[in-house]
Amino acid sequence: MNDNDRFSNLLGLARRAGKLISGEQQVLQSIRSQKAKLIVISTDLGAATRKKFSDKCTTYQVPLLAFMNREMLSQAIGQSRSAVAIEDQGFAKALLKLNIEEGA
Repeated sequence: MNDNDRFSNLLGLARRAGKLISGEQQVLQSIRSQKAKLIVISTDLGAATRKKFSDKCTTYQVPLLAFMNREMLSQAIGQSRSAVAIEDQGFAKALLKLNIEEGA
């Protein structure tokens, strides 16, 4: 199993556990309410939307990952989405660790 599969599986598990928020407005609200521990956006997100998420994450000091394209992200969580918020520190830590290992 490669890191992309592990990342997808963790996202799916977070969703089933109720620790994943999806949908642009809901994700932004999660950031503003300081519940989000990690934001994952698709790599093919539009420039304006990417900047909006980047600015919010910087302001509220939430880690931001652009990891997989929209199709892969949607398949991982079972919904057509291009941005998700992880509201659990354990899932966020595991996803960040996978991303660091994958990038190394």
